[in-house]
Amino acid sequence: MTDYTVHIVDDEEAVRKSLAFMLTMSGFAVKIHQSADAFLAFAPDVRNGILVTDLRMPGMSGVELLRNLSDRKIKIPSIVITGHGDVPMAVEAMKAGAVDFIEKPFEDSVIIEAIERASEHLIVPEGDSDEVGDIQARLDALSERERQVLSAVVAGLPNKSIAYDLDISPRTVEVHRANVMTKMKAKSLAHLVRMALAAGFGPS
Repeated sequence: MTDYTVHIVDDEEAVRKSLAFMLTMSGFAVKIHQSADAFLAFAPDVRNGILVTDLRMPGMSGVELLRNLSDRKIKIPSIVITGHGDVPMAVEAMKAGAVDFIEKPFEDSVIIEAIERASEHLIVPEGDSDEVGDIQARLDALSERERQVLSAVVAGLPNKSIAYDLDISPRTVEVHRANVMTKMKAKSLAHLVRMALAAGFGPS
């Protein structure tokens, strides 16, 4: 059993129980919360916890939950679970303090690895394996077109919109995105966005 607790916030009971069962069977201590409001009321008592929250929920959304936690100076490493079309909102969640976001549907191993990465923030709250100087050096190595594509990705735009805005084909956008991921040494889209935000690189 881990020395930290994973707090699951999701309005769908079936999702909560399924995820809680899988994580418990994988050796995690788990506590479930049926709404963002319920977790927010409990949050001041959380010690050594990691938050896994759905993005879209009735009432308070996942992004609003993170903003409320930030306003109350409650620091809990947070992972946001999002639908495929919610990347712009997921980017907003990262700006609000999330350390990662995961697109549905996902494999069990993906959420487990994300939780293990988030647990590193319990040891070093502001920690990130990438120093800002290193990130800036990678940014400087991007071509102008790659920087334009990265800016659009950070804004949460889909490939078709990026292609239209830059007057290039969606396939060309895919190639540029792949090059950006490689040059930035990004392990995932969330990692790419996190590095860009850490270096102050945002939508132009």
